[in-house]
Amino acid sequence: MNTFIRLAEVWKPSADGAVLELAGGCYDAVPEFGGLSSRMRFRRGEGLPGTAWAEERPQLWGPLEDRRFLRAQAAADAHLTCALALPSLVDGRITSVAVLLCAGEASAQGAVELWHNDARVTGDLRLAGGHFSPAGSAVEAMARDGWLPRGSGAPGLAWQQGRSVFIERFDASPGFLRAQAAAEAGLVRALALPWGTAGSQAWVVSLLSSALTPIAHRVEGWLVDRAAGTLRRGFGHCERLGRLPADDGPGLPIAAMGAIGRAARQGTADVQRTAAGHAGLAPAEAVAAGLVSLLALPLPDDAGVSEVVALYF
Repeated sequence: MNTFIRLAEVWKPSADGAVLELAGGCYDAVPEFGGLSSRMRFRRGEGLPGTAWAEERPQLWGPLEDRRFLRAQAAADAHLTCALALPSLVDGRITSVAVLLCAGEASAQGAVELWHNDARVTGDLRLAGGHFSPAGSAVEAMARDGWLPRGSGAPGLAWQQGRSVFIERFDASPGFLRAQAAAEAGLVRALALPWGTAGSQAWVVSLLSSALTPIAHRVEGWLVDRAAGTLRRGFGHCERLGRLPADDGPGLPIAAMGAIGRAARQGTADVQRTAAGHAGLAPAEAVAAGLVSLLALPLPDDAGVSEVVALYF
């Protein structure tokens, strides 16, 4: 099963802060793209990672024929049609930029949306950018023509709560306002991520996918207990094993959670390539679910990292 997100990578500032360097990537589906990326560096404002670094906000680019995207030919060869860059901001500086590149095959069904609120202008979220598979034209039209109040729809709820929101099936979620249009487009799942607020600006990323090309093979949200030094799973869904139970116990030690724990401690996106297992995922379970690698995305609050979202490939 192919995922809608075909590859993920993490870029971090060099020791002298002059360029972004590749810190790791999940390139199993597109190894040639990984080989090219390993030889690249991005200055501030250069390419997609460098633009996210300079502007300190999420960037959604597509189609990738744009000459600003410096790996356009490699993206075309790999049938990648859009890319999302997510900069992590800690203590006023960018510590990493995660980049997600999405499938463009005719069989791929999904969408990436970037929602924005400028409190000086409106009290709602407005669509700042979007990429939609051909079957999702009605979903796209509703997004471009509408707006979302705080707490409304998956993006509005993520904005209100300051936490990620995962919808396993739209038909079982009355809070998803475009359920009928999504069903007609073959879309069934959504993951909404609140991606930072600076001054009057707020951003929310929304990923929509079908059951045939899911967002990732497994998606989890891990809540951080800074005082106890633990993580507990707030939600989880595995495409092979189904819904994963939330953890109501004391949680697992951050130090035992691999890339997820490093993202929680350091506030930087992190990649784990050699094995997807950690204290919350036994190696046998990872093998049974076909999980090879994972990307950990930290979601900050005013005091540090409050949640880590894990995407498994």
